[in-house]
Order: sequence, then C-alpha cells, then structure tokens
Amino acid sequence: MLCAAEVPQPAAHNRFSQDRAADYHTLSTAVVWVGMRRPCCVCVYLHTELDPPGLPESDIVMSNTRSESALGFDNFYLNHALMRGISDAGFVSPRPIQAETIPATLQGRDILGLAETGTGKTAAFALPVLERLMTARQRGGPRVLIVAPTRELASQINEEIKALAKFTRVKTVTVFGGVSAQPQISALKKNPEIVVACPGRLLDLYQQGVLPLDRVETLILDEADHMFDMGFLPDIRRIIAALPAKRQNLMFSATMPDEIRSLAEGILNHPHVVDLNNSRPVSTIEHTLYPVESGDKVSLLQHICSEKGFVSAIVFTRTKYRAKRLAKRLLRTGHRAVALQGNMSQSQRVKAMEGFRQRRFDILVATDIAARGIDVQQVSHVVNFDMPSTVDAYTHRIGRTGRAEREGKAYTFVTGDDRHLVGAVERRIGARIPRKTVEGFAAIRFPENRFEAERAPRPQLGKPSPRPRKGARAPGKRRRSRRPRFWKAS
Repeated sequence: MLCAAEVPQPAAHNRFSQDRAADYHTLSTAVVWVGMRRPCCVCVYLHTELDPPGLPESDIVMSNTRSESALGFDNFYLNHALMRGISDAGFVSPRPIQAETIPATLQGRDILGLAETGTGKTAAFALPVLERLMTARQRGGPRVLIVAPTRELASQINEEIKALAKFTRVKTVTVFGGVSAQPQISALKKNPEIVVACPGRLLDLYQQGVLPLDRVETLILDEADHMFDMGFLPDIRRIIAALPAKRQNLMFSATMPDEIRSLAEGILNHPHVVDLNNSRPVSTIEHTLYPVESGDKVSLLQHICSEKGFVSAIVFTRTKYRAKRLAKRLLRTGHRAVALQGNMSQSQRVKAMEGFRQRRFDILVATDIAARGIDVQQVSHVVNFDMPSTVDAYTHRIGRTGRAEREGKAYTFVTGDDRHLVGAVERRIGARIPRKTVEGFAAIRFPENRFEAERAPRPQLGKPSPRPRKGARAPGKRRRSRRPRFWKAS
C-alpha cells in the first residue's frame, strides 16, 4: 500500500522531521507512508506542483497516527508505544507537575516534587521511567523500585503504570503485606522491570533473597512525608543501604514540612526541586465548616448525603472503631455505605474499594490510612466527621475530591475543641472558611472571624519583683546558723 498527500508542512513525527520542518517550511511537501513491517519508515520528497500519482482521492491517508488528545506530550519525544498508552488513558496535556519534572527526570537528575493532591504526580514519574526502560533494555531486574506507605496507594500506582504501559512489554509487580507472599515471589521470578512495594514486605523478601536490589537504577519514594511521619524512616534507610550507590532518586509528595525537606535533601543529590502552590488544597474545592454538637453529627451527615448534587462521599473518622460503627449505622438507615479501616483484611479492603469505584456503595467511611491511597473519579463530597489532627492530614483528606480540575465540596464538622486547628487550616489555605448552619440542627458557639483576628495582648500586671539571689534570706525568716550541731559555746 502506497499513499501520499500534499501538505504545506511536514508533520513532526519524530526528532528528525521536526528539526527539518523549519528548513522546508516554504516548500510543498509530500509525505509518503510505506507499508512495510516497520511503520516508522517515512519518505519525504521535496517537489513543486506534484500530485499523488495514480491514487484516487479516497485512498489518500496521512502518516501521522498519533491521537490529537496526546499532542501535548509530543514535546517530551516519548516512545510511540508510550504515546499510545497516554492517548488511551485519556491524557490531553501535561499537568504542571508533569511539565516541570519529566524533562529533568529524562536527563537523569534527582527530583523533589511537591504538588497538590490530585495533580498527576504518579504520571510525572511513571512516564519518564517507562521511557528510559524502553530506550535501554537490559536483562534482569528489578530496575525501578517505587516505595509507597500503604497497600492502597501501592495498588493505585501499579494500576496507573500498567495503563500507561499498556502497549509496551514492561512488567510490574506489587509487593505488600496483608496477603500471601507466594504469588508475589512467583511474580518476582519473572524479572519485572518495576516493583511497587511497601517497606515492610519489601525488606522481608529482600532478606529472604527473593527480591534482589543490586540492579535498581531508579528509586522513587511516593508520599515521602507520610512515610517519614509514620515511622518508616529506619526501614527506608535500610532499603537505601541495600541499593547501588549510583542511582537516580525521585521523591514526590503533596506536603513536605521544612524538617522533612532537610532530611530528604540528604538523600537526594543536587535535586531538581519543583514546589507548586506551597501545599495548599486545590482551588476547585469548596470548603465549609459546620459547628455542631457531637450528638448531631450523624443526623447532619445524613442530611448532607440527601442534598442536591450529591454523587458520592468519603467520610473520614479518627478511629477504626468509629468508622466501622458509622458505616453500619448508615446502612441501617438506607444508605449504601462501606467502611475502610486498618483492621480489615486485604481482601476486604479491596472489596470495599472496588465496590466504591463501581458505585455499588455511595459512601466510604474511612480512617486516615485511606487518605493517601484513594483515587476515585467524581467524588462529589469529602466530609470530615472528625476534625483531623494536623493541617497536612486535612490537606490529604479533602484532596480526595476536586481531582483532575473537577469541582468538589469539603465539609468539616467542628466542635469547640477544634477552634485552634481551624485557625491553622485557614492560615494554610490562605482564606477564611465559611461557617454554615442547617435549620433544625443546634449550632454551637464558634469563633466567626478567627482567621482575621489577631491575638489580644496579655494585660500588664505590673513589673515582676526581681528573683532573689541564691542563698538569700527571705523576709521575716530567721537566718539559719552555719555552726555544726556538736559545737558548744565555751
């Protein structure tokens, strides 16, 4: 099959044709697709007033087979099979974190990427890693190690990488606890290029000699601050000690406090730092505070779940017991709810997540363990049934809605004990959170303008008296004699 078409400028199929496009922009060009085994063979003929010979107009086709939805990634010069995966995944254009980190990662630099939750950090490190694996193929593995704090997040990362690598031969495997290790050991024997693991099971298999780490070229720590905060730092150091000294290090997270950043920079070698939006929640999320008594929280939650525009919600509680009890109570009142907490087995957690993704459940009641691993499209509401313990936890919780530039609502039930944390959250997001009351629910007294109000100075009670010197006698107190007890006057 031989097809040709007259176009004013050659399409940028690869680096060669794009470089030549500037030189030949004034010439009429015919792009001829040669139907051979390797479809990358493109012949470019320069001519003037040349028509396609002997071909009907209906048979004229263009050689550019890339989907228009992935054209925004052309500037990265990624492999054709990887571009097909990007297009098939529905990616239109690179997100800011992707545009800032992918070029530096392809150059082999260490990366410290900080961005809002739900802005595409996984694809930011998955795409350049896949490109390098396809460019320089080697036997044995694994060559890429991705460490995540939770099983849910590890599974989510693995699924997204598999979607992007759909048209490649790159193999991935997940390694985490809570399930039998035998299937994971069998998968590791097939020499996967990428391993996505949690620290505990990763070290167990390494010590058994099942998971070699001497060929790892790239180490990726996702949600690094969460791993540091949860006490995984000793495990991370043991993992790093087992890796080759010459490697690429990538760290991605939604938040990175200053003390954690200094620790991370000790691991990274002159990293390319990308800090977007200073860890503030995404602007597409509507924040609302509901001052309410603790006994009215369940009734208020049921009222919110029945309001107009409700699609699905993730409800966060502080304890595993409260998450389980709240889910059962919502089920008894007719809501399709399911719990997700740490005491559940891995099969139960997978069943709950799949049911929520497939809309068999409308409400997912979870603890903070799920705040880092839930990526469900079209979550309309996030409800903080209990106020989170830290500002970073608040950022991660509400990041489950408003993802991929969609709009979402974040509702927080607050009591009088939460006023100090509310002020810290308002300072983080840079705005005052509106207070809202619902008719029929008694609202508690809550500071209305705490974000703008300054702390009142303490009253001056007068100049304090100077502290007496050591050994000085207090007023009215008899001075103690320094003579020994056995001393007697002569």
